[in-house]
Amino acid sequence: MNADGAPTSGRGPAGPARIRVGCSGWLYRDWRGVVYPADLKTREWFEYYTTLFDTVELNTTFYRLPSAATVETWEAAAPPGFVYALKLGQFGSHRMKLRDAASWLPNHLDRARRLGVALGPTLVQLPPRWTRNTKRLDEFLAEANRLAGDLRWAVELRDRSWLHGDTYEVLRHHGAALCLHDMIPDHPFELTTDWTYLRFHGPDAQLRRYEGRYTGRRLWRRAERLAEWVAGGCDVYAYFNNDYEGHAVADARWLADRLDLTRRGGCPSWMGRNKSAGQSGASGGI
Repeated sequence: MNADGAPTSGRGPAGPARIRVGCSGWLYRDWRGVVYPADLKTREWFEYYTTLFDTVELNTTFYRLPSAATVETWEAAAPPGFVYALKLGQFGSHRMKLRDAASWLPNHLDRARRLGVALGPTLVQLPPRWTRNTKRLDEFLAEANRLAGDLRWAVELRDRSWLHGDTYEVLRHHGAALCLHDMIPDHPFELTTDWTYLRFHGPDAQLRRYEGRYTGRRLWRRAERLAEWVAGGCDVYAYFNNDYEGHAVADARWLADRLDLTRRGGCPSWMGRNKSAGQSGASGGI
């Protein structure tokens, strides 16, 4: 909250927009020999990952509340400038369906705060068959801002009924980001605050989750739209979850490189839809 009690986005001092692109996790057995050198010890994988990206999304926090010692280990392992995005535990988002947040959200915040400067946004993923309840969402975000108004909150909607103007208005009111993803066909590319959060679950996510590679042919339209937002001062957090065979790493590197080049005034052929980049015939939706 700011001095007037209005919700903030948690961005901090004004400055150039930040672009953070990474993967949903880094510890996948089939990445050995594909992403990581075959002879690299598993305990060294995270250090290697941080040479590729400056952020990671932690899905493990969705399944169980990590111990304080585990979170402190993550904090110690993060190099300067690296941030973790945390997924809110399923107890709060799925079992409680955001009810009575004051009784369980402090547990998440205790762990989140232990990351110190390495703390990024919290992702709140709603259940796939829970229909729109904007009153509940409004109450949750109000409590989240009361307890931690300086943090960033993103909400991933999994039931189509939530894709509604009333939902977007609640998110805007609380300075929360609508998570843009491809688990729902034709998900709107809606900006609800001064930053955005994206998740890429696979190029054919409705049929085969977490599989396949997007390549520039499927990513360039989204990259172009994001570049426009970045130019307007919008921070970007984007995570690839198509982890099978290491495709997430290749796609994340592609998007990160294109956004960075565009921000620095480069890549004119890409912005001009250079066919050599494999951009023809791409889908326009998220």
